[in-house]
Amino acid sequence: MDKSQVKSKKRVTDHGEVFTAEREVKAMCDLVKDETERIDSRFLEPACGDGNFLAEIITRKLSVVKSKYGKSKADFEKNSFLAITSIYGADILLDNCIECRKRLFSIWSDFYKSTCKTFPDEEISAVIAFILERNIVCGNALSLCKVSEDGCDTDEPIVFSEWSFVTSLKVKRRDFRLDVLLKENEDASMYDTQLSLFGDDANGMEYWMIDPVTKETIPKPIKEFPIVHYRKVLSNE
Repeated sequence: MDKSQVKSKKRVTDHGEVFTAEREVKAMCDLVKDETERIDSRFLEPACGDGNFLAEIITRKLSVVKSKYGKSKADFEKNSFLAITSIYGADILLDNCIECRKRLFSIWSDFYKSTCKTFPDEEISAVIAFILERNIVCGNALSLCKVSEDGCDTDEPIVFSEWSFVTSLKVKRRDFRLDVLLKENEDASMYDTQLSLFGDDANGMEYWMIDPVTKETIPKPIKEFPIVHYRKVLSNE
């Protein structure tokens, strides 16, 4: 086994941790090549490790951003923000999550510098770091719960933020529980007649709502934030 695929024998024994080799990562990403090159196409890696798959995907996305928007610093920055917000990951080991965030931030920063011929300023750097902290979480993708620093499942569900541009420069953040997002539509269909348009349900369906347009049962955000300029998302915290 390639040394780059394991950090230690103990981690393999304790956690079954074996990283996917670069060749396999590229080959698997090539199977969904069109999606990896769509700037806003969302990816979730449920056992992200230190980010082998996510690093390859964000590199592909940022290459497209650079190719399409590299002549304008403002356009590159905005679309690189969009690319970063589309990447999600979870891992049961906190050190992996921290390494993954740093790795993805470094890739973004390197693209920024090579494209814009300047270092990203503190404001946009803080925003990107915040997005990665929200999108790369220490959690168990099997139990769908967050994991404590000592590696134990908690009772707190994994929550991811959705970031959507609602104007050319302003974004809306909505937080969702991952367990709700992963439920199949038919699991909630039995409650369709019990749910009010935006109301909570007394039978444990408080995380579902009726889409006002399609009338279908859809996940309900557990929290919504005011619309702000993409550089000001930290002001909502």
